[in-house]
This record gives sequence, C-alpha cells and structure tokens, in this order.
Amino acid sequence: MRVKRGVAARKRHKKVLKLTKGYSKIRRSSYRKANEAVIKALSYQYRDRRNKKRDLRSLWITRISAAAKENGTSYSVLMAGLKKANIELNRKVLAELAVSQPKAFTEITKLSK
Repeated sequence: MRVKRGVAARKRHKKVLKLTKGYSKIRRSSYRKANEAVIKALSYQYRDRRNKKRDLRSLWITRISAAAKENGTSYSVLMAGLKKANIELNRKVLAELAVSQPKAFTEITKLSK
C-alpha cells in the first residue's frame, strides 16, 4: 500500500512557520528559509541563556567592586575578607545590598576587615 506523506509534511511546515511570527519577507513565508531562520534563532536562544548568567555575574561583580571602593577597599580584598569571616553571601545578594542598602553594605565591609 502506498503511503502519502502530505499530512505529516503540512503539519511540520505549519509548526515551523508558526515559530517565524515577527520575521519579515521570505523568512516568514517560505518553509526552507523559515526553517533556516528558526534553527539559527533557536541556537542563539540556547547559547544566550548561558551567556545571560555570565553577563549578570559580571554586572554583580562590577557593582560590588564600585561599592567596595567607596568603602575604601578593593573587590578582591573584600571577598577574601568575607571568606575568612565565614560570611556566606553570594554576589547577587551583595550587589543588591550595594545598590539598595549602602549602609548595610558598609557594615558588611567593616566585618570583612
């Protein structure tokens, strides 16, 4: 018996074309170009979910460093002091304190010395 594959192909094409919402010109309408665009977009999406974590950590370190300099110390000295004082605050929390509660950050800086 002959197998006709039109239904499966149509379903696959519709799935890909649905993902191209917001794309323009041929990348939206042609299955072949749309599929290439979707594959590339999904690979960027996967990569950048990891890069986002890297970028945020870099931002936190920059903020902590700036706040530490205001309190007369450097980032590396501050982090080493926190480790020696057994203060286990991660960089995300330290950055948030540095921005929103400078007095609390100053107290932590004093403890690290």
